[in-house]
Amino acid sequence: MRRPPSTGRPASSSRPAGGRAPRPRAEQAEQLGFEGMPERLFVCTPSKLGAYADCPRRYRYAYVDRPAPPKGPPWAHNSLGASVHTALKNWYALAPDRRHPEVLGTLLKGTWVREGYRDDEQERDAFRRALTWLESYVAGLDPADEPVGVERVVAVKTAVLAFNGRTDRIDSRPGPDGRPELVIVDYKTGRTGLDADDARGSQALALYAYAAERVFRRPCRRVELHHLPTGTVAAHEHTPESLHRQLTRAEDTARDIMAAERAVADGADPDEAFPTEAGPRCGWCDYRRTCPTGAQVPGKEPWSAVDRPAQPTADAG
Repeated sequence: MRRPPSTGRPASSSRPAGGRAPRPRAEQAEQLGFEGMPERLFVCTPSKLGAYADCPRRYRYAYVDRPAPPKGPPWAHNSLGASVHTALKNWYALAPDRRHPEVLGTLLKGTWVREGYRDDEQERDAFRRALTWLESYVAGLDPADEPVGVERVVAVKTAVLAFNGRTDRIDSRPGPDGRPELVIVDYKTGRTGLDADDARGSQALALYAYAAERVFRRPCRRVELHHLPTGTVAAHEHTPESLHRQLTRAEDTARDIMAAERAVADGADPDEAFPTEAGPRCGWCDYRRTCPTGAQVPGKEPWSAVDRPAQPTADAG
């Protein structure tokens, strides 16, 4: 490793206690060698882990290649999901006596993202649907309830991961013994329905729960998917063991990613280190035009997932 050029004067004009001169630089460097030092942690979010689990090649395009390949056009379903999420965030930012369904039109209009829609007519239809979802959803909420967190970042470190993620909402509710426990709430706006298996199998929700329990020092086992288009809630009650299994899966993914990144740094073929997982998702991939495999799959139009007859495979929430 190249050392910085010498300034021609000692780093400090004072001697350490005892009158001994500092050790020579070479001796210090030898003493502070890197052998035996702990391996760096893998810094990640649910999106980063999910990208690799879906397709290692997509992960490479998004997080490894620099400059990153150009993405395709914006997706209308991402715009719709972001608009709804932000409107709910701003609803909770209001004073409790102002949290009424009547304010949602103004909130949604102020947060509306216009990108990706086919035309003005489709966009207006999407806006009306989103407003209907929001009005129906907040009608079932108690405006006086204050969540523990809204759009709250939780973070945790393990022997492998430095995980952080932004939760849509963290509630506090009585647990089985009557004492308050945390609940992770995640909003969904995709057209497909959700069930308890989706909540149980969500690695992101499990990692949120694991991190929230350590950030707030309160039990957090219940995770919920709130599907606004249908007004349904898919929930799962984790155990310490099931949370640990999801954490172990995430750590295994992180190890695979770090091994692939090291291989590329050592000269391996990036296409072999980060192979393509070809499938229906290729049609929705931001990097389909760059990927030789993905380019062979018919691409979806940016507005396909918000067409009323469509059944999307991607969800902004």
